[in-house]
Amino acid sequence: MSAAESKKEKFLSGISAGSSVHSTTAMNKLNGLDFPTRKTEEWKYTRVSKLINSNLTKGEALLDAEVFSIQQLDSYKVIFTNGNLTHSDLEDNSSISIRRLTENDVLLNSQANEEEIFTTINLAYEHGGLYIHVSSGAIIDKPVEIIHLVDGKNTFAQIRKLVVLEPGSELQLVEGYYSSEHGFAFSNIVSEIIVKRNAKLHLDKIQSESEEHWQINSEYVYQEQDSSFSINTITVNGGMVRNGLNIVVDGSNCETSLNGLYYLKGNQHVDNHTKVDHKKPHCTSSELYKGILDDAATGVFNGKVFVREDAQKIEAFQQNNNVILSDEANMNAKPELEIYADDVKCSHGSTTGQFDNDAIFYLRTRGVGEKNAKNLMVSAFAEDVLQHVKNQPVRTHINTLLKTRFDWKL
Repeated sequence: MSAAESKKEKFLSGISAGSSVHSTTAMNKLNGLDFPTRKTEEWKYTRVSKLINSNLTKGEALLDAEVFSIQQLDSYKVIFTNGNLTHSDLEDNSSISIRRLTENDVLLNSQANEEEIFTTINLAYEHGGLYIHVSSGAIIDKPVEIIHLVDGKNTFAQIRKLVVLEPGSELQLVEGYYSSEHGFAFSNIVSEIIVKRNAKLHLDKIQSESEEHWQINSEYVYQEQDSSFSINTITVNGGMVRNGLNIVVDGSNCETSLNGLYYLKGNQHVDNHTKVDHKKPHCTSSELYKGILDDAATGVFNGKVFVREDAQKIEAFQQNNNVILSDEANMNAKPELEIYADDVKCSHGSTTGQFDNDAIFYLRTRGVGEKNAKNLMVSAFAEDVLQHVKNQPVRTHINTLLKTRFDWKL
């Protein structure tokens, strides 16, 4: 048995005590997959060895969801506690259905990558599942707010979501991830999102768990012709956060927008991996990810855009910018383009640097203290991403989280 196989078996033996097998097919698939190491290209800068020595179980959650609900947001609320679906405001109607996920849902597993080991673990072991279905032509009158709560020491939470927008429908999703301070916990989340012809989905994702909490969040998005998908990923807290965002654009005249902000301190580690695969012509995609890293925090951005041979007239923009606030912080950035068409407009870039000392000096000469001067600089830097959060209560909620954790306000 190789070292990678040994690590995988140790981890699986740890979680099997608290989770029952959900899919024997996925369990068999796991036999051919290795636990990622530093030699695994996709995980080169993200170590997951801490998971191996953890005795993870499904603990009892005592958190009050109302405390974490976004104030003043008129929404349909769905609540997960330790990976279990425990509440939904909305009953099925002619426009939208929100219910527990079942094996009979025909589009389940249609997008998930079973070559990715944590996705396969999610399929193999028991998980809490949610199915959101929006009917053709339905424009949902208010957002669906999904609140994920994790509580307890050595808690293992698995969540599976399937979101399907039928042709011509529109939906806004707001996802919030929160946890207690009761010790190490691990969430493994897989979402499959299908945006059919001329449908529109906007997703605001807020990650604000404890510095002892680990989260691996894998999203698989499929777009049909004339559809629109946009996501804002705001990472405020979390010990280790891995966002794997995989988008297949399989129709012409699609719009795709990915924005992310991560503000890290302490020993936090946040890894954003994005893939946008353009398969059809006349589409646009844009990515803007910004990071602010302090103390001994580390960040990773690996964005990849594919433009297939038949995908002419594509416009794809990708940018990653980072500010380092300390000598110990570290950022690893790798934007990539892989283009097989010849009539496209594509660009990518990345910058990592420190504050402009002249700008800070300018503010200080006008009576602004050094700390406030840096806060103003950070605020201006982050604004490019936060302006994409159009819902004002959601924006206010993010500002409150940032102010509480970093003692500043945008």
